[in-house]
Amino acid sequence: MTPAQQYLTHVTRGTERWDLIAWRYYGDPTNFNPIIMANPAVPIVPVLDAGIVLAIPVLAASETATTGLPPWATASTTQTQSQAAS
Repeated sequence: MTPAQQYLTHVTRGTERWDLIAWRYYGDPTNFNPIIMANPAVPIVPVLDAGIVLAIPVLAASETATTGLPPWATASTTQTQSQAAS
């Protein structure tokens, strides 16, 4: 049995992009697919309009990229994810 998916809420500001949102929440700009999949009603466009409410899936630490990051970025990313999940 898998636990229910948890989500954070993000309201877009003008000029935000999927990759920038993925970077903000996951520390990996290429990991935007979970966000897109969680928001099927939002069009996949290069730049999002302001005021769109997005569901940001909370991912397990192993689902986010930490390979190749310096030690201080890895610790910060892991701590941020832990705080986001709380």
